[in-house]
Amino acid sequence: MSLTDFRLGEHRIDPPLLLAPMAGITDLPFRKICKRFGVGLMVTEMIASRAIEQKRERTRRMAVVDADEHPVSIQIAGSDPKYMVEAAQWAKAHGADSVDINMGCPVKKIVKQVAGSAMLRDERLVASILEAVVKGIDLPVTLKVRTGWDESSKNVENIARIAEQSGVQMLTVHGRTRAQMFNGHANWEDIGRAKSVVSIPVVGNGDIVDAASALEMVRISGCDGVMVGRAVQGNPWVLGEVSAALTGKPAPSRPTDKERWAIVKEHMLLLAEHHGEYSAIRLARKHVIWYSKGMRGSAEFRGHFQHIEDWQEQIKAAESYFLSPKESVSLAA
Repeated sequence: MSLTDFRLGEHRIDPPLLLAPMAGITDLPFRKICKRFGVGLMVTEMIASRAIEQKRERTRRMAVVDADEHPVSIQIAGSDPKYMVEAAQWAKAHGADSVDINMGCPVKKIVKQVAGSAMLRDERLVASILEAVVKGIDLPVTLKVRTGWDESSKNVENIARIAEQSGVQMLTVHGRTRAQMFNGHANWEDIGRAKSVVSIPVVGNGDIVDAASALEMVRISGCDGVMVGRAVQGNPWVLGEVSAALTGKPAPSRPTDKERWAIVKEHMLLLAEHHGEYSAIRLARKHVIWYSKGMRGSAEFRGHFQHIEDWQEQIKAAESYFLSPKESVSLAA
């Protein structure tokens, strides 16, 4: 089983593998690491339309796009058509090849603003936002949603139809309701229900942890592409495995200790370059620990690494750990 690429504006999404936007995670350093493992479309962290209006430096940094990561989509969120159009135009000015609208984020502070997945309860508002953004920008507009607010109000088929009618060119469906948050298992059949009522590409998202789960999602849902999120944390190699599976190529070999450390070190250096050493120290406590998951002695390493306050000391501690002799117990995310 293999998937063919599809077009999004002037770009071909090849392979049909997307990196999920994850708040506080999919910054430029993370995306640069992931790109080499076969991602066809990069998506930035979600950027609130009102934050764009306030012209914060942190917001600008979230939208920095590297020349080597195209095609790349900047994801925006909000519930006011005017601000959403302005945010989409801002995204284009900052190098986006397409603009993704978030109507799936389940986080309480986003939902309170009637943004993210809260919008799924108001289909008229969904239509007005999508129509305004599509008309307001000459880039492809895509949409990411959940299957509904809760089990009793799933409306992913209606939302899919509205999206296509509004001119949206690609739909990504996370197979959970807002009420589920990240609990339980994603319902891949619901992704298929969205796929069955539209002709635009539908990308499946939720619980893709390896090549086998990606292929099973495609089999069950009939989706045109796969988006991988949390499984990539500390394990960008899973993208290479999924990419190979989706395109019918042999599975790549697992990384050696030296290859793993090369990626960890590069990621750490990119964090310092993009965010500055002070912020990089704190961000590394998250990312480097993820890279150690499943490796022998990771609990002890984590306890030590989390308390290091010096950047160079962090690098030395990480190098010592990742290059020391040990068995890898499990690298699954």
